[in-house]
Amino acid sequence: MNNDSLENLLANNRAWVDETNVRDPHFFQTLAQQQTPDYLWIGCSDSRVPANEIVGLLPGEIFVHRNVANVVVHSDLNCLSVLQYAVEVLQVKHVIVCGHYGCGGVRAALEGGELGLIDNWLRHIKDVYEKHEDELREIADTQARVDRLCELNVVEQVLNVCHTTIVQNAWKRNQPLAVHGWIYGLDDGLVRELNFRIAGREEISRIYRVAR
Repeated sequence: MNNDSLENLLANNRAWVDETNVRDPHFFQTLAQQQTPDYLWIGCSDSRVPANEIVGLLPGEIFVHRNVANVVVHSDLNCLSVLQYAVEVLQVKHVIVCGHYGCGGVRAALEGGELGLIDNWLRHIKDVYEKHEDELREIADTQARVDRLCELNVVEQVLNVCHTTIVQNAWKRNQPLAVHGWIYGLDDGLVRELNFRIAGREEISRIYRVAR
């Protein structure tokens, strides 16, 4: 990116600030004083999936964590720190794991080529692939197979969120908190629910439940 492109970004920012101030002269002062979102969004790093925009929320209304293929790993201190802050400090009421159809990370996990360092990250998606290999093998169309693994990956990551001590301790405190699985269509801009929602420890396997 050359300097002219960077200047365009800065100019865009100034134009956005001006437009926002016209709509609401107190917007930035109010935003600077507090952050009270009801939602934590765990999504893919893909630049085509901007959390705020696709659900029509303003800055300050959704807390966001993004990584390649929206994966929740129990050794990932970045993701866990975001989750803990969102649940314990911001007191969000909903955690949304949102994948997207045609995800490059999911496709790479399916195809199995060597890409470098990211191959180690994609092992987590390969775990999902292995778990559902029989179902996926029955899908002849390559794109349909990728999209189904995108859905299965979201479901698996919802479970991973719910298996954390962070979420289970919130439920133990009777804190209202639900974890949802969604998926976004790049070709039509629509978010779809996967009808997978967990709102209490009774809804997960007893093996993963933290002792009371």
